[in-house]
Amino acid sequence: MNNNASVAQKNSSTTTTHKLTAQYDIIVFSHLRWNFVYQRPQHILSRLSQDYNIIVIEEPIAIGGNGNYELENISSSLTLVRPKVESIAHIQHVLKELNLQSIDIVWFYSAAFVELTPYINANTMIYDCMDELSQFKGASQQLRVQEEFLIKKADLVFTGGKSLYEAKSKLSPNVYCFPSSVDVAHFKQSSTYSKIPLDLAAIPKPIVGYIGVIDERINLNLIHETALALPKISFIMIGPLAKIDEGDLPRAHNIHYLGMKSYDDLPFYLKHIDISMMPFALNEATEFISPTKTLEYMAAGKPIISTPIKDVTRDYSQVIEIVTNAYEFSQAIIKISSSEIKIDKSAYESILKQTSWDATTQKMLQIMKERVE
Repeated sequence: MNNNASVAQKNSSTTTTHKLTAQYDIIVFSHLRWNFVYQRPQHILSRLSQDYNIIVIEEPIAIGGNGNYELENISSSLTLVRPKVESIAHIQHVLKELNLQSIDIVWFYSAAFVELTPYINANTMIYDCMDELSQFKGASQQLRVQEEFLIKKADLVFTGGKSLYEAKSKLSPNVYCFPSSVDVAHFKQSSTYSKIPLDLAAIPKPIVGYIGVIDERINLNLIHETALALPKISFIMIGPLAKIDEGDLPRAHNIHYLGMKSYDDLPFYLKHIDISMMPFALNEATEFISPTKTLEYMAAGKPIISTPIKDVTRDYSQVIEIVTNAYEFSQAIIKISSSEIKIDKSAYESILKQTSWDATTQKMLQIMKERVE
C-alpha cells in the first residue's frame, strides 16, 4: 500500500442499505481495503463519484457468511464489494453474478487483477499506479509481468509520484504524473483545536511523531537509536502494523505506539506533535514512494524531518530537514526544539497552494474526458 497515505479510517455517515445501483460507469479493482487506511483511492474515487457511478471491488476475503460477496454503499454513487472467494481469479464469478461484465471504464490499483480482463468488456482501461507494488514485501513474482502487461494495454496510466512516472513512462506514451495531494483545510483544523487526545495526555513533551502505516518501509533501527540518544524526547507512532510483527518493533521508555486513528482525528493528533518525522528505510519498497504525509504535515504547520527519499529530497529539501543516520536525526531534533531551525511557513503555503485532491481529481477527469469520451 502507499504509505503515501493517511493512517486512518475515515469517519463517515455512509448508508447501511447495501444494494446495487441500476448502472455503473466505472469498476475499480483495489488491493487496498476501503475501510482500512484512508488514502489516495478514497480521496480520488469519492471525488470522481460526483461525476460517475462507481463500484469498487477489493481483494478476496476469507470465505464465510452467506453468498460470495458483501456489499456496502459508501454513497449513492459509490458501492463497495468484498468478494468472498478463494482468489482474484474467482472474482470472475462475482462479476457475472453482479452483471458487471460490460462497463464503460475499468480502473486498476493493482496489476494483480489483470487476470480478470478476459471477463470484462470495457471501453476504457485506466491504471492508477500509486506504488511500486512488485517491490513490496510478500509481492507475487508474477506482479512485475502483470504490471508491464497492464501499462502497455491501458488507455491511461496515472502515477502517484515523479519517480514512478519516470519508470512507467518508459513503457507507454499514455502515462501522466499525479503525485498524491492533500486536503489542506482538513489538516489545518489542527490550528484551531486545543483539547489533547487522551492517549497523548500522559506522554511528555516534546513529541516527535510519525503518522502512517508501520511496515518494512520504516527504518525501525533509526527510531530506536535516536530514541536512546534522546531519552527526554518522546517518539510516537500512529498507525497500523502491516507485514511486520509486534516483536519487530523497537522498545524504549520514550517510544509510544498509539495504533490506528480515524482520518478525521489526525489533525487533532498533529496539533500536539512538536516535530513530524518520516523515518523511511532506503530499500526496494521505498525506491519510488512519494509520501502523502509530507503535505499533510505541512498543512498542519509542523517541522518535518525525513530520510532522503528521492521524491522528498528533490521537491522539498529546502523546507525539510534531511537526515541519514541517528546522529543527524538527533541533531535535527535538538536544533528544531531549541528554535535554531525554524520552519518556513510561507514556503509551506506556496507549496500547498499548488496542490489539492480536488485539483488532482479534476485534472484526471479532464484527461479522461479528452482521451476516452
